[in-house]
Amino acid sequence: MNLSQLGFDPWFAARANDVDGLTLARVCAVDRGSYRVRHASDEIPAELSGKLSFHTERAADLPCVGDWVAVQCYDHGRAAIIHQVLPRRTFLRRRAAGEGAAEQMIAANVDTAFIIQACHFDFNANRLERYLVMAADGGVKPVVLLTKTDLPGPEELQRKRALVADVTTARVMEVSSVTGAGYEELRAAMEPGKTCCLLGSSGVGKTTIVNRLLGRDAFVTRTVSDSGEGVHTTTRRQLILLDSGTMLIDTPGMRELGVLGTGDGIDAGFGEMAALTSACRYADCTHRHEPGCAVRAAIQRGDLQEERYANYLKLKKEAEYFEMSSLDKRKKDKSFGKLVKSVKKGMKG
Repeated sequence: MNLSQLGFDPWFAARANDVDGLTLARVCAVDRGSYRVRHASDEIPAELSGKLSFHTERAADLPCVGDWVAVQCYDHGRAAIIHQVLPRRTFLRRRAAGEGAAEQMIAANVDTAFIIQACHFDFNANRLERYLVMAADGGVKPVVLLTKTDLPGPEELQRKRALVADVTTARVMEVSSVTGAGYEELRAAMEPGKTCCLLGSSGVGKTTIVNRLLGRDAFVTRTVSDSGEGVHTTTRRQLILLDSGTMLIDTPGMRELGVLGTGDGIDAGFGEMAALTSACRYADCTHRHEPGCAVRAAIQRGDLQEERYANYLKLKKEAEYFEMSSLDKRKKDKSFGKLVKSVKKGMKG
């Protein structure tokens, strides 16, 4: 195998500086601080060098699945030490779970993100919007993949399609792992030498999709629960090389999908908003009271759903908040606390 089969192209070659004496490899699995990397000859376990581990200020700058790294092999080539992470062309990231604003990398150097929505209990248009923002933020092409299409009736399935169409103009595909419908089209959409990533919450069928694409039960799956919902099985992010030459990254389901300071990503994820806001009479239009507001006019005409616009504002505010410094956040929270106290005092009076 040569590195180009793993996705190494002139873009990465131009950025592979100061790697003399080291081997270029791609991170194919990360699990609680342990790594596996694949180079031209083999896939081996790897660990961080002391310098990389202790002098990297942000956890998001440490290797993640899909990264290209420069490693030093040892033990007769059966293990490696990671010394350098090459620049990322694209990425998928989220705000880490919890109250902090830490950035968590999901995967790097992804060409296409298949955003999976099950056509049963898990379907959630608001969550789909967040995944679309995640993809746009990192420069990754999104494709919406509807799974379990054998479960709903024709009318319900059509309703799900309409909900997706209200959210995005991205390509939409459908598969059923029970009937096998849609898999030929899915395989054709995954190009050799390209990296795809499966994104979705727990139990939407990601691991089943991987097994079908591999043509064997390489990874453990569990049957759906009594409610029809899938059961979570994937526990780590990993890059799998398909027989077709496509690289596929499987990811665990995400319970929380917080956005970071990604105003541009949000605008790209809500494609129609950029066109509308540019048509407003005033460049700094807040879309509340100004005359000539194209956004409010679109809502009144029924061209833009109020819920869609409300979700857009919610993600914008969320991103702006997590862009603020810690000091600004404390001031904002303190001001809000004073406001709450004054309101309570007025109510008692």
